[in-house]
Amino acid sequence: MSSFVTPGQQRYLRACMVCSIVMTYSRFRDEGCPNCEEFLHLIGSQDQIESCTSQVFEGLITLANPSKSWVAKWQRLDSYVPGVYAIKVSGQLPDEIRSSLEDEYRIQYIPYVYSIARYGDAFYVGVGWERDNKMADLMIFRRDGTQTEADA
Repeated sequence: MSSFVTPGQQRYLRACMVCSIVMTYSRFRDEGCPNCEEFLHLIGSQDQIESCTSQVFEGLITLANPSKSWVAKWQRLDSYVPGVYAIKVSGQLPDEIRSSLEDEYRIQYIPYVYSIARYGDAFYVGVGWERDNKMADLMIFRRDGTQTEADA
């Protein structure tokens, strides 16, 4: 099936809350998530698609060869299939799905957030993980590669 999305179909795009792949609602319904179907079970399930994917996402990355892409490594997408991925996906997986991921599949689900800020002449990239709607473990990297730790 083609990955091409016409401008009229873009409103139906959704991003997986686990791997961040972006596809149309109908592709998630017909094919499931190519990275997460084993444990999300999206094929044919409207409830699962609405619970485990989001229409609210920012930025897009197209990956042709994720295992060799530094962008894929930076975004932690290097073990996923080629495709279009969101940089940030908004939303939370339901508690029962998070528990299932951790208990049955030994997958720790921690949504992560990247932010870029400018302070004076320097740009900073913050890499943090959200827990209970609060940032935790935030590290700030200066453009020269040095890092500072920030309290969240």
